[in-house]
Amino acid sequence: MQRVKTTQDLELKERLVAVNRVTKVTKGGRTFTFAAIVVVGNEDGIVGYGLGKAGEVAAAMQKATEAAKKNLIQVPVLKGTIPHEQFAKFGGSQVYIQPATHGTGVKAGGAMRAVLESAGVHDVLAKSKGSSNPHNLVKATMQALAELRDARTVAANRGVSLSTVFNG
Repeated sequence: MQRVKTTQDLELKERLVAVNRVTKVTKGGRTFTFAAIVVVGNEDGIVGYGLGKAGEVAAAMQKATEAAKKNLIQVPVLKGTIPHEQFAKFGGSQVYIQPATHGTGVKAGGAMRAVLESAGVHDVLAKSKGSSNPHNLVKATMQALAELRDARTVAANRGVSLSTVFNG
């Protein structure tokens, strides 16, 4: 996983994943607050998520977007798909993502789809098991993407060059 330091040069697109209305009952009546989870990405390998809470939906979305910009990671995207299959868990949610051939599209549910499309993955097969809570699904998907490694990273970790691996 590689964290992204600066966000000045990036054109990030935001996607609202879920809004949760929370009601607090006091003797004066009901007080409503909203929690929004937002995914931001440049659709070219950089993605992040954030949670914002406020008294209005727009303010919660704004806070979530600011939090997401502080939580960006670099994802290895090769020819529109991911380099290898990956499994991840967060809370009760379990996600499995698998590379797909060109033209397959993003075969994923709502919360996972938002993260994968924001990361710039165009062809992937995904499955979620367990809890369908969007907060945990987004976090599990981000964890799976953060654990992905491309061939150059693996070769560098092992101390070999790619030319010796492929040329034998």
